[in-house]
Amino acid sequence: MNYTFRQLCLLLFFSTLGFGCAKKNFFSKTPILGEEQYQQVKTAAPGTIDSVTLQAGSHYQRSGFHTLFWGKHYRDVWAAPVKVKVFNMKEAKGGLEIEKLGGGMQTTSLTLVDEDGFSYALRSLDKDPVEVLPKIWRKSFVANVIRNQTSAINPYGAFILPRMAEAAGIPHSKPELVYVLPSDTTFGEYNAEFQDRLFMIEEKYTDSNSITDELGDAEDVVSSKKMINKRFNKDSHFIDQRAFAKARLFDLLINDWDRHEGQWNWAEYKEDGETVYRPIPKDRDNAFFQFDDGIITWLFSRKWAIRKFESFDVRYKDVYALMMNASFIDERALPELTSRDFAELASELQAALTDQVIEEAVRQFPDSVYKLVGESTISKLKSRRDRLPAAAHEFYRILAKEALVVGTDEEDIFEVKRLNDEETSVTVFRGSDKKQLFHRIYNRSETDQITLHGLAEDDEFEVSGEVNKGIKVKIVGGRGEDEIKDTSRVKGLRRKTVVFDTIRGTELDAGPETKDKRKSDVRVHAFDREGF
Repeated sequence: MNYTFRQLCLLLFFSTLGFGCAKKNFFSKTPILGEEQYQQVKTAAPGTIDSVTLQAGSHYQRSGFHTLFWGKHYRDVWAAPVKVKVFNMKEAKGGLEIEKLGGGMQTTSLTLVDEDGFSYALRSLDKDPVEVLPKIWRKSFVANVIRNQTSAINPYGAFILPRMAEAAGIPHSKPELVYVLPSDTTFGEYNAEFQDRLFMIEEKYTDSNSITDELGDAEDVVSSKKMINKRFNKDSHFIDQRAFAKARLFDLLINDWDRHEGQWNWAEYKEDGETVYRPIPKDRDNAFFQFDDGIITWLFSRKWAIRKFESFDVRYKDVYALMMNASFIDERALPELTSRDFAELASELQAALTDQVIEEAVRQFPDSVYKLVGESTISKLKSRRDRLPAAAHEFYRILAKEALVVGTDEEDIFEVKRLNDEETSVTVFRGSDKKQLFHRIYNRSETDQITLHGLAEDDEFEVSGEVNKGIKVKIVGGRGEDEIKDTSRVKGLRRKTVVFDTIRGTELDAGPETKDKRKSDVRVHAFDREGF
């Protein structure tokens, strides 16, 4: 879970309402179940033990009185006995070598590579979010309050997703559970961080070495940062918006609220002389999140607190909460899709995710975990699948309210036509050959504002049409010597075309509908193309 300072302050406030003292040593000494087995494992030589029985996080177990206030979450799942195979660096995936230490402030991870250069991520199932706290709180009871909320995550959620993602046609890694022996010294300088711990190992799609049969004729795999920069830099680079929208609706289905731009990689394809990017989801830690089942955590997840902490249920209680962390990438990667597109994609997912597919997927839980949450997970997934069209429409409605249309660092032509009182057409052409790059008709009942954002080079903007009512059009010229012409007219005193650009280097042919907001400061046309 990612925390802002405001959210931490709220949690600190609520934590003062808790009961009992903080534990001095929060985490279990070992995940191994039973002292006798632990002693055997502790002294075992690598290669002598194939599997062990362990608990991913017995330290999350709490009394009923505690869970009344802080929630039951997935505490029983974390404490469930699970049989896991022992990891062997020399044999796994045909033999692996360490490339680099990874992970953020919460997860321990390594990037491993096989003899063909294919990358794998070895990531700890448990987390320690204490590093997100100010130093003054890290040794206080607040640290354990924060740590305790990791129990809202289903540690085995990622393992049931590949079957559903495959049926839906969405690329996905296939994680496996592994345990590293206390005596395993193949991690070298990182031995202490990895010995006697539970991990998942999964494919890591990072470069051309990561291309699998599932990705077809892809030429490369790139990060979101690289993809976005290429998309805005060149007028021949495009995002497969329908593929991304389908993946985002899948996120809604599984209640994964943490889908910011860093949670995606992109397969790069060459098609008809142009470049197309298709999404590859990663890091599914927050799928099936369960948080609001305690008095304090229920209050904490309200809209006025940390709204994005939406819990997995039979219905979609707050679609906007599930979109908050992904707003940056959603705005830039889904501008052209209509309500009809989202309805069609929701129907496609419904058809692909049959009862059988969902049941087979959830059966991938370890047996002990399935006994605890298997049937309820199946029931919730089926219900959410059936309700997906309504959720997809809400997703679209939120996106459509303030639309963003972004050009490139090359010459672009933006053409806006106020067609009638309800509809406004936006078309973008490539300056070099006048090829249409973008087209959409916006409805006033759905959209309050359309922002057109030029980037570098000399762009052209033209707004036309006379109507009684219309959508506000915001033009941000960007760098370069731009030409802006507004001949439109909307009945009423409030002007509906607003121009932001530098005074110098901008040729503005204003009309009665134009509000001139040009300035000498170049920050007036700045655009955030990274968001990290």
